Amino acid sequence: MNAHIYIEGADSKDDQILCRKAFRKLFERVGLSGRLPRTTACGSRTAAFDDFKKKLKLADGGDFIALLVDSEDPVTDVERTWAHLQSRDNWKRPAGASDEQVFLMTTCMETWIAADRASLRTHFGAKLQENALPALHELENRHRHVVQDALEHATRNCSNQYRKGKRSFEVLAELQTDALGALPSFARMARILKMKLGA
Repeated sequence: MNAHIYIEGADSKDDQILCRKAFRKLFERVGLSGRLPRTTACGSRTAAFDDFKKKLKLADGGDFIALLVDSEDPVTDVERTWAHLQSRDNWKRPAGASDEQVFLMTTCMETWIAADRASLRTHFGAKLQENALPALHELENRHRHVVQDALEHATRNCSNQYRKGKRSFEVLAELQTDALGALPSFARMARILKMKLGA
């Protein structure tokens, strides 16, 4: 089975390359090294959704086409992804698409980053103010701005302070899946990809 994932994020060409490399490394750590999905960094959430819909119409029946976007808000049921996108964004489920074809970064990519404290310590060094980060308990229920602002605040004295874009993809590439597995939405994505790709 061929797999192609359309990902929210990365506006410039340089950032798109970094985004694809970061997700490649993350998927390898999930255990997909033999059957890595193809990825496209699309820029905005809307652009990712539009690209996903176009590819879905053209895809061979044996292909697995997926969408990976920020949920933006907490998710009531991580298994009912289209219900969340319909309610929040008024995105209608395309004909033939299933909930398994949508992966949500709940509530944003920074939630994944904030979940891996060991990788943050390695990346940002001794000046990281770990106590400024949000508690790990129910991290996916925290508003995206809370998580994003906390990351910037916790790294404000670091020479490589956290910022969206290049810096975020550099950190993403270093994340370890043992830390991310505690996040229900990430664990769901890993489970579905392993099932679909036979890893």
